[in-house]
This record gives sequence, structure tokens and C-alpha cells, in this order.
Amino acid sequence: MRIVNMGEWPLAPEDEGRHEPGGEPLWNESWYYDFVAEDGSLGGYVRLGLYPAWGRAWYWACLVTADGERVAVIDHEAPLPGPGLSVSGDGYTASHATVERFRSARVHLASKELSLDLEWRTEGGVYGYAITPRYEVPCVVTGTIGGVPFRGYGERDHSWGVRDWWSISWLWSSGRLEDGSFVHGMRPNFGMELPWPAFAVPPGGELEHVAGFSAATVFDGDRPSETVLGFPGRATTVRPVAFAPVTLTSPDGKVAEFPRAMCRFESEDGRTGWGWTEWHQPPGWRDHLWQPSQQA
Repeated sequence: MRIVNMGEWPLAPEDEGRHEPGGEPLWNESWYYDFVAEDGSLGGYVRLGLYPAWGRAWYWACLVTADGERVAVIDHEAPLPGPGLSVSGDGYTASHATVERFRSARVHLASKELSLDLEWRTEGGVYGYAITPRYEVPCVVTGTIGGVPFRGYGERDHSWGVRDWWSISWLWSSGRLEDGSFVHGMRPNFGMELPWPAFAVPPGGELEHVAGFSAATVFDGDRPSETVLGFPGRATTVRPVAFAPVTLTSPDGKVAEFPRAMCRFESEDGRTGWGWTEWHQPPGWRDHLWQPSQQA
């Protein structure tokens, strides 16, 4: 298994566990797990975010289908989890476990709306960010959803540090193409040029950093309708199929919108696939679009 360390903090197996909290009000630690069926018929994601300074956690679990159905468990007042990253709230219980560090993780959710028992198995390697303590892991995803067998693909990530949802906008996108390639790209919504986190995994191969990543989005009002991910030599267009958004309110009342969507991916050479994309929209986000001339 290849581990690509882009930052100044080489990843260690212990990084799969919890980290000592910082003292900042917006310090948080989060784990994401997303998935899409092989045929794009359904997909979903889970996020557990710990906010020690607030004395609580955020828990999100969403499932969408290609024909527009959506179910979700959203709890912004969950208690901070104990050992094993287990949380519970009104009508749900959930657990999130590392089965084998950097190789396998498992999520279980039981609720009135949605039940999941899924495993994320690493495919191609682990990618450590350069600009924040975080890593992403492309995966094969198997298990059951509502008791029905599931097989698909997705990504999981883990990050820790200060995250200000109400001041910084960003785009994040991750998908798998039909030939077995994985692609991933992320960039904050400001003009500074940095080594933005981006990687690709060739079919059956190992993860490699991709330099020169860019992104341009067309919006219909506030809703994204298309994004072109600029991987040098292989641009990929992503189009939302089903949205699973979340509204985020800060302790002092600021509101940010988080329109996350299951997307169809299409490479300029004709390969297609599926994945997830998010376009984070804090207050004033339109003032900092990378290419505002491309708005609809």
C-alpha cells in the first residue's frame, strides 16, 4: 500500500485514531465516508465531526438515489463520542471503526430512516494533504444498506485542526471511472496558488499526486450544475445527479450552505463514472469564485 505524504507531518498508523484537541473554538476532528453503487443507482455519505470546545458532535448520514429520493439523519447536537467513535441521538445509533489502519474501516448505523453496515477497503493508497492535517483514501465499499447487499466505490477521509465553515469556501470532488481509475481534487475558493490536493489512481495501480489541478463551476442560481475538474491532460466534467445538502449554523448565528451531491463523472476521453462533489458556500461565497464569468 502506497502512502503519499504531501505535507510536513508524515502520516503514522496512530493518525487513524483521535487527536489531542487544540484550544481554538473552531478546532474539530472529522471522519467522512462516502459511497456510490457500481451502476450509479444510489449513493451516500456519513460524516462524524467532533467539536470539543462546543461540547458536542455533528453527525450526518445521507442516502440518495439516481431518481431523486433522499433520506438523511442529521444531528448537530450529538454528544461527544466515547471509545470506538460511537454516537447516538434521537432515533439512531452509529459506530465508526478502523478495522486495519490505512487499509479498512467500518461504519454501522441503525435508525428509523436508514440502516448501514459498510466497509471501506483501501484501493491504490493513502494521500496526505500538504496544507492541512488530513488524508484521503480511495476505497472499494461493500456491505449492506437496509439489509440489502451493496457493492460500490467511494472515499474516506480524516482531518483535524481548525475548520471555519463560515469564512472559507471550497470545492472537493472524488470519483471512480468505469476503467477502474480514481480521481480526486480539492481547492479552497481563493486565488492563491498552492499545491492543491489532487491525485489519481490508474486501474489496478498506485495513487499518485497530480500537479496543476484546477476547477471551474457553472451555477444555476446558487445551485451548481456542472464543474470541470482540470487534471492536466485529462479534464473531467462532473454533473450532479442527486443532492444531499446540509445547512450549518455557527454558535453566533452565521449560516453556511453545504450542497453536496452524488455526481456523474465524464472524462474528456469518454470514460464515465460516479462519485461525490461538494461546493461549500459560506456567507459571501460568490465574492471569491475562481472564475465568476462562468456563472450561469
